[in-house]
Parts: sequence; structure tokens; C-alpha cells
Amino acid sequence: MKNFFPEFKKFIMRGNVVDMSVGVIVGSAFTAIVNGLGNNILKPLVNWILTLIFGANSLSEVYTFLKEVYTDVLDEVGNVVGREIDLTQSIYIDWGAFINAIINFLITALVLFFILKVINKLHENSESLKKMRLSSAQKKEMKAKGMNPHKKADIEAYLAEQKKLADDAAAAEALALAEKARLEREANPTAEELLKQILAELKARP
Repeated sequence: MKNFFPEFKKFIMRGNVVDMSVGVIVGSAFTAIVNGLGNNILKPLVNWILTLIFGANSLSEVYTFLKEVYTDVLDEVGNVVGREIDLTQSIYIDWGAFINAIINFLITALVLFFILKVINKLHENSESLKKMRLSSAQKKEMKAKGMNPHKKADIEAYLAEQKKLADDAAAAEALALAEKARLEREANPTAEELLKQILAELKARP
């Protein structure tokens, strides 16, 4: 029993448990945002357009009746003034509920798509900025060149310039090493190279 609390503390402080808890909380808030945007903004607009098409007061009134059962409509004194369909007794296809379910699905998927697209874009920008993290010396150098060390375009231009300078320096160093190796070979020729030089001189004589 004495090991229970230390083990429990160790369990709840594990990274995956904390991450899961944060995910549940953020997911709940995220669900509220999606439902609010879908139910309060997008869905009324879509319903309004569809009711114009179907000519009903709402999608809940779009039915195809297979069997109609009518009930009498009475006035205040009990006289029959008309008849109306009794939906509880009738057999019908509720197209409105079906269309509403499709609309809910599409709106939720659309909202999730756009929100995740924005989040992914922000994440990509954050990752790219992390890769372009500059040292204090580089920031000072950028400021000296009139560049903004907090502006992505200026950082990219600065890093591209630095890469070009590094590539040019590496190419120049490679040429210098090649020239140094050539001079060393000329100063210290091998036996094979000496024989080739002697043969070339003998051939060149008349």
C-alpha cells in the first residue's frame, strides 16, 4: 500500500497520460467550436437554401408518404373544421431528417478540413522558423545589412546568401587543394612519372 501513491504519481505524470488529458480537453473545446460554426452559421444558411428549393417551411416537412392517416381538426367548441395528416399514425419517408444528417456530416467534415488546414499551415510555418533559427551574431549581421531578423523572407534570403558563400568557399578550397596536390606531384614525381618525362624528352630530340 505504501508504494501505491508513488506509483500512482509516476503513472499520472507520464507523458502519454498528460498528453491524452490535454487532448481530451482540447478536443472538447474543438468540438464546441465545430458544432457552433456548423449549427449556428453554416447549417441555417444551407437549410434556408434547401427550403427555397423544396418549398417547405423547413426540412422537417419534406416527406414522401407511403400511407397517409388523417385526423380531424376541431375548433374551440369541438366542431370539425378540417383534417390534417397524423404523422404518428402515417407511414412516410422522412427526407428532411436524411438530408439534415448528410448536411451535418458535410458541414462537420468541411469545418474540420479548414481548421486542420490552418493548424497544419501554422505548424509548418513554426517548424520552418525553427529550422531557420539564427544565432545572435547572425541577427546582428542581418541588421547590419538592413535585413529584419524576424521576417521570414529576409531570413530565407540571408540563409541563401550564407549558403552561397559557403559553397563558393568550399569550391575555392577544393581548387586550392587540387592545385596544391598538382604542385606537390610536380615537385616530387614518382618513378613512373620520371620515366614518362625522360621518354617525352627523348622523343622530342631530332
